[in-house]
Amino acid sequence: MWRAGLHVLKCGGRTHVMGIINVTPDSFSDGGRFFDPEAAVAAGIEMAAEGADILDVGGESTRPGSDAVPLEEELDRVVHVIKRLAAEVEIPISVDTRRAGVAKEAVEVGASLVNDVTAGSDPSMFEVVKEAGAGMVLMHMRGEPKTMQQLTDYGDVVAEVKASLAGRLQAAGEAGIEWERLGVDPGLGFAKTEPQNYTLMRDIAAFGKLGRPVVVGPSRKSFIGKVLGTEVDQRMEGTAGAVAWMAGQGAHVVRVHDVSEMVRVVRVVDAIRRGGEPLTLER
Repeated sequence: MWRAGLHVLKCGGRTHVMGIINVTPDSFSDGGRFFDPEAAVAAGIEMAAEGADILDVGGESTRPGSDAVPLEEELDRVVHVIKRLAAEVEIPISVDTRRAGVAKEAVEVGASLVNDVTAGSDPSMFEVVKEAGAGMVLMHMRGEPKTMQQLTDYGDVVAEVKASLAGRLQAAGEAGIEWERLGVDPGLGFAKTEPQNYTLMRDIAAFGKLGRPVVVGPSRKSFIGKVLGTEVDQRMEGTAGAVAWMAGQGAHVVRVHDVSEMVRVVRVVDAIRRGGEPLTLER
């Protein structure tokens, strides 16, 4: 059970799909496509119609080597879009931010989930999430996006990432956030080498032992492009392979750009896991 505001997602019976809406000019995959707020809102409405379970709205690119965006600029990008989407769709809306100030304003206008790539490094983030009764994704990353790819010295990447996330779960709980409001993400592509990303995907089931929903974000990333020898706009099939593997291994939420296609992928994976038995109606 994953609670986000008034929303409850029953994780385990089927795989949930989180649609990515980057309100940025420079995200690695779709930078600029949804920079116009109206385009971002329209995209969110379309993703909901295609079967997305969550919409994830972000106003700062965290691709490797990226620079931080000023607080006011990030707010300008996401708050209007979240407010509009909250009035248009019934599914949970997530704000993808590492800043408590952005999270606070986002939940005030309708976001019910905070997706934090730094797992609550902002000293005020846990308090914002707790007071709002929001859900939270605690993602693993080392350092800052600008420098994170220099911080990939792991002995056992699965064990170390899992231990780090366990520590952040404990910190969030000690800050007063309810256990059922927390999810974890191993942070594919964040301070990881290509082999480390594939090791994390191969062993994704290990993260289920943390006892919380596991969110994964392989969509269109460079480690897929390196295996296929393709540019970012030619990585859908590779993304589908990663999504299918991890959903089959027990990942609860897949964060993707191509919603309609990945909804179909996980529906088939889930049917295989159920042995073809009908799906019980649930969110």
